[in-house]
Amino acid sequence: MTQKPQTEVWFYQLQRRRLDQVLPSLVERVLQRGWRAVIQAATPERLAALDDLLWTHAEDSFLPHGAAKDGDPDMQPVWLTLGNDNANGAQARFLLEGVEAAPFVDHGYQRLLVLFDGRDEDFLANARGQWKKLREINASLTYWAETDEGGWRKQG
Repeated sequence: MTQKPQTEVWFYQLQRRRLDQVLPSLVERVLQRGWRAVIQAATPERLAALDDLLWTHAEDSFLPHGAAKDGDPDMQPVWLTLGNDNANGAQARFLLEGVEAAPFVDHGYQRLLVLFDGRDEDFLANARGQWKKLREINASLTYWAETDEGGWRKQG
């Protein structure tokens, strides 16, 4: 009997750029792997802003996506949601605005990506709390810090 691989949980602390400057490139990298993605936000306002962002983030491209209002989740490489659904069979799940990662660790995802604003004390405290809970259940954790050049550096 083969054991399914453990879900990796990657934390991205935003220090220099905003979510709208970072998320599209991270989603593109997930899609380049041949994976599908779910993006979970905590508020309808954020979800609407993400819907707009993914269509308009670059002049020469867009990220195809949908949400419940659009239907046909099987046709969507990126699914936007406020809930715990994985309607498009995604391998990666982006968790924004303090959405908890722990409930998704054993749900068949290859990777959970927790993005948080390190300049906001509430989001920073939430991320620290999540890290602690996930470490207690022996989750596979990685922390990524922004570099001065606009990239990411894996920490310890």
